[in-house]
Amino acid sequence: MNFAKQMDGYKDLVNQFQPVVSGKLKRVVGLTMEATGCIAPVGSQCSVETLNGNITAEVVGFSDDILYLMPSEEVQGVMPGAKVVPLLQQKGLPVGLELLGRVIDGVGKPLDGLGPIKASKYVSGKAKPINPLARRPIEQPLDVGIRAINTMLTVGKGQRMGLFAGSGVGKSVLLGMMTRGTSADVIVVGLVGERGREVKEFIEEILGVEGRKRSVVVAAPADTSPLMRLKACETAVTIAEYFRDQGMEVLLLMDSLTRFAQAQREIALAIGEPPATKGYPPSVFAKLPQLVERAGNGSGSQGSITAFYTVLTEGDDLQDPIADASRAILDGHIVLSRKLAESGHYPAIDIEASISRVMPMVVSEQHLNYARLVKQNYSLYQQNKDLIAIGAYVAGADPKVDKAIQFYPVIEAFCQQTMKESHPYDEALTALTQLGDALQ
Repeated sequence: MNFAKQMDGYKDLVNQFQPVVSGKLKRVVGLTMEATGCIAPVGSQCSVETLNGNITAEVVGFSDDILYLMPSEEVQGVMPGAKVVPLLQQKGLPVGLELLGRVIDGVGKPLDGLGPIKASKYVSGKAKPINPLARRPIEQPLDVGIRAINTMLTVGKGQRMGLFAGSGVGKSVLLGMMTRGTSADVIVVGLVGERGREVKEFIEEILGVEGRKRSVVVAAPADTSPLMRLKACETAVTIAEYFRDQGMEVLLLMDSLTRFAQAQREIALAIGEPPATKGYPPSVFAKLPQLVERAGNGSGSQGSITAFYTVLTEGDDLQDPIADASRAILDGHIVLSRKLAESGHYPAIDIEASISRVMPMVVSEQHLNYARLVKQNYSLYQQNKDLIAIGAYVAGADPKVDKAIQFYPVIEAFCQQTMKESHPYDEALTALTQLGDALQ
C-alpha cells in the first residue's frame, strides 16, 4: 500500500514537468523569424540559438505550423536550422519600492549600472482590467507644478491627458518639470523611441536628483527592436498599476504614444497584417485604447494613475491618424505651439487649442469662470493681432479689445515659467484669482 502511494507521488511529480519540444529556424526576413517543429502560445518567449549565444524572441503570430518570432535584441550570427526552444519558466517583471530611483529596459533589466534589482515581487502578464463602473470618479485636482496647467487646464487625479507637439517644441522638458513639481507619491516615466542622448539627458538634467528619488524610468531608445519599444510602454503601465494597487497616487509620463504605435506597426507589417490608414494596420488602433484604458482611478482602497501621453504630431499636423485616434480616447489634450516656442514662450502651451475635459468636475465655479475669462481675453487679442500690429486698430473702438490689449502682456507672463520653477496648485490659484479680478 505504501509502495502504491509512493508511485502515485512520483507520477504527480512527473506530470508537473511538461515536455519541451524544440523546433528549427526556417526563415528570417527583416525583423521576423519563422520557426517550425515547436508549439508555443502567442506572447510567450523562445530561446533562439546563434553563433554568439542564445537570444530571446517572442511569439507574435503563427500560420499553420509556422511560428512568427520577433527578437527583443539585435540579431547577429543566426543560421538556417538554428535550434528554437520555447521557454516555459518565466520569472516575470520585478515590481516594488526597490524600483524607485532605478532605470530599466522594456523587460525589467537594469540599465543604470547599479547592480541587479532585488525585488520582493514579480508579476507576469497584464493585470485584469478594472470594471469601469467600479472605478472611483475623478473628483480631486492633481498638482503638477506648472501654473498654466494647474489654473487653465486643471488635471484631475486619474485623468489621462495627451501632450501634442512636433519635434523640438519642449515636450521632454515639460515632463521633467512635472516630475519635480507634482504632488503624486510615485512617478513612472516611459522613454520610448527617443535618442540615446536624450535618455541620459532627461534622467540627469531634466529629472534631476530629487525627481529621480521617487521615480522609475523605463527606457527603450530608438535603436532598440520594435518589440522592446512595445514592451517598454507595457512595462511602464504594469509598474504604475502595481503602485496604484498599493493605494498610491501615481503619475505616469509616457514619451511617446506615437512611438508605441510605430513599433506595433513595424511588428504587424512584418508578420503580414495589411496596412489600413496611412500605413497603420488595424491592430495599432486596437492596441492604443487597450494601453490607455489601463490608467485611471482604481476601485475601493486602490490609488490612481494620472497619465500624460506625448503624441508626436509629424509636421505639426494635428490630424495625423495617431494624433486623431489619441485625442478621441484621452480625457483632454495639451497642445504645444511651435510659434510660441520660437518666440521664447515656455512652456509653449497653446491655451486656445488645449482643453481638460474633467476640469469642470474638479474645480470650483469661480475657478472655472476666471480660467474662461483669461482664455477669452487671450483669444480676443490673437484674433485682432494683425490689425494691432499694422496700426489699423484704433484705441476705443471696442472696449473688450482695449482690455485684451492692456492685459495681454500680463496673461502671457502668467502662462510662462522657467524650467527650474515650480508653482504649487494653491499658489497658482491665488495668482489666477488676482488676474481674474483685474479682468472683470
